[in-house]
Amino acid sequence: MRVALSGTPGTGKTSVATVLKNQGYSIVHLHTFAKENHCIAGVDKKRNSQLIEMVKLDKAIQKNFPSDALVFFDGHIAHLLKTMEKVILLRCHPTKLEKRLLKKKWSAKKRRENIDAEILDVILCEAVERYPSEDIFEIDTTKRTANETAAVIGRIVNKNFQSTRTYGIGQIDWSEEILYKDHR
Repeated sequence: MRVALSGTPGTGKTSVATVLKNQGYSIVHLHTFAKENHCIAGVDKKRNSQLIEMVKLDKAIQKNFPSDALVFFDGHIAHLLKTMEKVILLRCHPTKLEKRLLKKKWSAKKRRENIDAEILDVILCEAVERYPSEDIFEIDTTKRTANETAAVIGRIVNKNFQSTRTYGIGQIDWSEEILYKDHR
């Protein structure tokens, strides 16, 4: 089963993926995989980020990873891939997210863009457009360590990705933060 491990940058995807890998799960870091499989289309100079050829990346994933094996695909674009069967979205309260992005030394503009995306549920909305709601899980990482978040994912895996109210979509709502964003 191909599982997207996605979320706004800074929500903990790579840290959680590292813990999952140490627990024996198969992890693919999408950006690295895209580079290795020549799926880079160019550079977005405004954002200083590489552009991924999504159709080409989907085909490379299908070719290299049969769906009968459990593999997590780590990356903030993972939920955009058609080859994914389940989606786990990591979420983080905007105030904590800002602190995490500051540690990464991101510019104020890039931090603001990602915090706004988290407040507005951009990645969740994109996932809901592509997948049935019962195939999407949301985990709030605000007060969880990477180990604790990986443990939640382990429980979801052990229950064969059965739909759950606790981690179903719609349990996390940062929309009130939009009212306060300009006052911080």
